[in-house]
Amino acid sequence: METRQPNPVVTFYRAIPDCRAPIRADSSVLGTLPARGFQHCEALRSASSFGWYVFPPIDFTLQWDGSQIIWTYRGAKAWYPLTTAQFPGYAKVFDRAAPERLRGFSPPFLTALLEPGIIQLWTGLMVRTAEDWSILVRPPANLPRSLSFDSYEGIVEGDRWFGPLFINLRLIKTDVPIHFSADTPLLQVQPLHRSTYAEEVLNRCGLVDGLAEFPDDAWSGYEEHIVKPMLEPTRAGAYGASVRRRRRGGCPMHAE
Repeated sequence: METRQPNPVVTFYRAIPDCRAPIRADSSVLGTLPARGFQHCEALRSASSFGWYVFPPIDFTLQWDGSQIIWTYRGAKAWYPLTTAQFPGYAKVFDRAAPERLRGFSPPFLTALLEPGIIQLWTGLMVRTAEDWSILVRPPANLPRSLSFDSYEGIVEGDRWFGPLFINLRLIKTDVPIHFSADTPLLQVQPLHRSTYAEEVLNRCGLVDGLAEFPDDAWSGYEEHIVKPMLEPTRAGAYGASVRRRRRGGCPMHAE
């Protein structure tokens, strides 16, 4: 069933049947944030809830011996050497739905890349963005990470490119099973307007070179946001409260 929001910045296309749909990222990081940080640190809450969680399409396990990768999945009867692997039973599903000219071109679920221990994993989703918008694909913000693998980040210009939403992983531990759960977010997709990472923006970083050169408004800001909350405990959390009021007043993309 197709579900559309008016004028979405990011649209996900579910290509693997029954894979879990993305969900809005959570300001409590699925309940894992310390209570004090969740209550008082709006910067932490904002970063945590920025974007959408995306999940693996199935429970599966990898193991790497430093040279070869093997894999298995929920319901499999054995381990299999990994070069390029389709999602179980997916090639026929794709061919039944795709135009005739595209049959036989279903995207792989897992691919072992040429670099040792590097794999590419498809989420079962495809993605498109509104004009001039891109997505940052990254590990979930502030969610404790596995010590067995690491994730590469990438920016995809989804208004100019349509295809599988995947992430590249670097396996770290050898000779131990590395489990991935369809119930645990694997990555976070965050919308970026292309202007935010344009060269002309990134090359305009300013620097005030020393305390003696701080202008009056900088000292006033330091007093307002750092010193007064220490002298007046009732002001604690004022920044977070002001941010939330501003969002309620005019930014529907930031739900409470």
